[in-house]
Amino acid sequence: MPRDNFSDATLIVLGHGSTKNDQSSAPVYQHAAELRRRGIFAAVREAFWKQEPQIKTVLAELSAPRIFIAPLFISEGHFSSDIIPRALGFPGGNSKLETPSSKLFFCQPIGTHKAMTEIILARAREVASRFPFPRAPKPAETTLFIAGHGTEQNENSRQAIERQAEWIRGMKEYADAHAVFLEEQPRIEKCYELAGTRNIIVVPFFISDGMHTQEDIPVLLGEPKRIVQERLANRQPTWRNPTERHEKLVWYAAAVGTEPRIADVILERVREIC
Repeated sequence: MPRDNFSDATLIVLGHGSTKNDQSSAPVYQHAAELRRRGIFAAVREAFWKQEPQIKTVLAELSAPRIFIAPLFISEGHFSSDIIPRALGFPGGNSKLETPSSKLFFCQPIGTHKAMTEIILARAREVASRFPFPRAPKPAETTLFIAGHGTEQNENSRQAIERQAEWIRGMKEYADAHAVFLEEQPRIEKCYELAGTRNIIVVPFFISDGMHTQEDIPVLLGEPKRIVQERLANRQPTWRNPTERHEKLVWYAAAVGTEPRIADVILERVREIC
């Protein structure tokens, strides 16, 4: 069968999901809808680990000859590399599983794909051009921060973010680039100390514009929690671009996972595993 012929296959776009924030599922539905529109696969389904429809339920309903599970996750971390594959019966370290009715393929997470570098840069350029007051910051006069979650449960969780910062530093488009984290050092609030420029752009390396990106990070960047919560209640952006804090001008971008080109990254992950 030709490498790009997926007419017999079902694609499952798998998200972490949340019972606390309905926005966390939006990118899964966004990218699944786009891939469904392209008509490449026999079917495209949405599934989640923490909310309905759950991945085990969706798999139980399918009988396609080939089933590709594409995790819409940022890193090869605790869930995408260990918990979920093990729960679905994939042998240790193996991304392929054969059942009496189907061949299952568990793809690599989208966040570690090389195309994510350009998506991060696109997010940074987008927020700078949309909010040029007092003028659009020149990259050479700007420090770029990639804000990730981080966790002490799995050391691989931070590696995807650190690699991106290293690659972008090597491109020398920006004055500097750093990885900062919610739950590990260096923390997001350290960006003011790390930045050697007046201009700062923060790109959240998260899948969804959910609680972490809309509430936690703006507060860590210095926006009063009360104001952030008021803006959330009024469905307003929780960060005004640019905002001055600690004598720095800060532009805060949208999460990378909602960028439309993520659908292409998902497709690349499927092609890689064939």
